[in-house]
Amino acid sequence: MTTLTVSIIVVFVVGYLFIALESITKVNKAAIALLMFVACWTLFMVDPTGYLPGLTGNALTNAVSSAIEHHLGSTSTTLFFLMGAMTIVEIVDQNGGFNWVQTRMSTKSKRGLMWKIAFMTFFLSAILDNLTTSIVMVMILRKLVHDHKDRIVYASLVIIAANSGGAFSPIGDVTTIMLWNKGVITALGVISEIFIPSVISLLIPALIMQTQLKGELTTTESSSYDKRDGEVLEFTGLERKIIFAVGVGGLMFVPVFKSITHLPPFVGILLVLGVLWTVTEVFYRRLHHYHKDMTFQKRVSNLLSRIDMSTILFFLGILMAVACLEEIGVLTAMGGALNDTFNGNHYLVTGIIGVLSSIVDNVPLVAGCMGMYPVTPTGDMAIDGIFWQLLAYCAGVGGSILIIGSAAGVVVMGLEKITFGWYMKRVSWIAFVGYLAGILSYFIIRTFIMPTAL
Repeated sequence: MTTLTVSIIVVFVVGYLFIALESITKVNKAAIALLMFVACWTLFMVDPTGYLPGLTGNALTNAVSSAIEHHLGSTSTTLFFLMGAMTIVEIVDQNGGFNWVQTRMSTKSKRGLMWKIAFMTFFLSAILDNLTTSIVMVMILRKLVHDHKDRIVYASLVIIAANSGGAFSPIGDVTTIMLWNKGVITALGVISEIFIPSVISLLIPALIMQTQLKGELTTTESSSYDKRDGEVLEFTGLERKIIFAVGVGGLMFVPVFKSITHLPPFVGILLVLGVLWTVTEVFYRRLHHYHKDMTFQKRVSNLLSRIDMSTILFFLGILMAVACLEEIGVLTAMGGALNDTFNGNHYLVTGIIGVLSSIVDNVPLVAGCMGMYPVTPTGDMAIDGIFWQLLAYCAGVGGSILIIGSAAGVVVMGLEKITFGWYMKRVSWIAFVGYLAGILSYFIIRTFIMPTAL
């Protein structure tokens, strides 16, 4: 291993460390990721002949540019998909599309509410994403559960349900989006194979956690669902339902669009965004006809400014930094070493990756795995093979083991002031049991029940 290769690895490791310590350094992880991206590729350019032998002059420069553009193209498909999905969810949310969810949650039984919250979160996170779903469900919990001790139990289950629900859907988690965009899993494959393990990873924790909830909820007079943050919603109930149907139904249609047209997933998401944007503009034209002096802050042109660009830039930086490691051959070597260490047991390899994803961000872990392991025509490493399906499950569900292990956990931690220690003592072991049970169920299904059909 050359000195230059070691330098690139050191830059990546140090940057990764600063990302993991974001809560201590107070430096946004997006800034660190962008610095990693630039530093790794700058070091690569110090002596690219070591990685591209036989090329000199303009041929070498063109080869490096082509490599960066190739990786940037792959990364951009994920970024555009995320930006489109985030915008669609923001439009539906800000225009009252999720109000019906709150109306369906109303119940007096604490355990009854827990199961409603669990399954609603599970299925919504498969359609939206685990981060957005967690925020929506916590906001609903605040209106339904007034005892903070009870609410943090519900909120902890929201984290588990959101991560489990996102793992079996090609659009439910950033890592599954990455794997789907890469072409190593298919929408039908991941849904059919990972659905049962994902359900089990939720059911077992829910059965255990329901013992912490007894009796009935205290009820208070609920506020009108037609109001949001003190403002009357502009759209009628029918219009809000149409917005919900177009937005959420459109997200569900994206995998179908890909299978029909064979275009990349981000094209389908942009189609849905364009249709939803048009629908809301038509609705706002009606409002403008009756209220010409109104300013419409919830129009898509205004909501675009609310998209979390720091998250998008973080993904850009980390994925391009990982691409540099792939280009210099480090990831391939690491993948071979892991296979040798565990004798090619992909259940152990992906299981460990899942546990690691509860400590460090699962995005670079999955990105690294995609660079470490090549897709093969047949076997565990084939498209929809055991390795890739388990990677989707483990990287998503494993993030529930620690509260800092997923975006859903971090946001709920901040919203409900759940401490790391409380979650680790009360919830981590429960989430871990569910995680292992899901892997075991997948093993049983693939080995004994349907060894060739899947």
